[in-house]
Amino acid sequence: MAVALAKGIRFLKGLAHSASSRYQKLSVAGKAAIWFILFCYACLTAFIVVVTPSRIAQFLYDIAQHIRRLPYGHVILIGVMIVISFPPFFSHTTMVNLCGFTYGMQGFIPAAIGTLAGSTIAFVTLRMMFSKRLHSWTSTNEKWQALETVIRSRGMPLIIVIRMSSFPPWVYSNTLFASIVSVSLPQFFIATCFVLPKVMVYVFIGSRIARLSDGEQRNHMDTQTKLINSLLVVGGVLLSIFASSLVYYFMQEEIKRLHDSSSVRDELAAEALEEAENTPLLSSDALSSP
Repeated sequence: MAVALAKGIRFLKGLAHSASSRYQKLSVAGKAAIWFILFCYACLTAFIVVVTPSRIAQFLYDIAQHIRRLPYGHVILIGVMIVISFPPFFSHTTMVNLCGFTYGMQGFIPAAIGTLAGSTIAFVTLRMMFSKRLHSWTSTNEKWQALETVIRSRGMPLIIVIRMSSFPPWVYSNTLFASIVSVSLPQFFIATCFVLPKVMVYVFIGSRIARLSDGEQRNHMDTQTKLINSLLVVGGVLLSIFASSLVYYFMQEEIKRLHDSSSVRDELAAEALEEAENTPLLSSDALSSP
């Protein structure tokens, strides 16, 4: 128990150090963006406190039920998920939660379709639109060439680990794989299928939150039922955090192995993975070049 706790503490310290290191490497604009996001979260928290969570939850539940009554409500959710699979959008996890919030566990179907369709369309579109710039950028970037070589040699296991990891985030992950020429569309699609169990957990969390959000349902619940639903939500969140942390740990171990390798190629590949936000399809330098 003590050993596991010590490893957990070391992991959290390493995570904090990595986040601090990445923050220090950001430009002034990047740091300003981080603080702006934190400011927005603070405003959102203040709004929730003032309006009260129960009123907000009821309002969202009413909207979700309106979407559910629409003949093609699920198509709307799938369409939104496809759109947010492209940069600079975000909130894939929120949309998956919304599928569960609106349709219960049946929401897994539109969530899975939106996840697979959105990521695949983003992958194909980005690769086709920026193929010339991508080739021009990667042909002169030694780190990216090394990353492509390593992924080509290690194949699906490494692709799946990167895809399942919480870092890079969903949109960045779609863009990252679209940037790696050695990753084919079938490989990307198969790796994305491994994300579906996590999608099911998020749908489950959304479905349970919906039961607690509606005042009428809540009033008909006894204390034990409310407690069980609350524990299920907390358990689902903890499970998703644990799974994401575990996969992230495996990815960091893979990066560490690449760093420890005597091969210069592996070292460069590890650096490219650590700088995933600077993919040739997101880098301003790359996109501004002819």
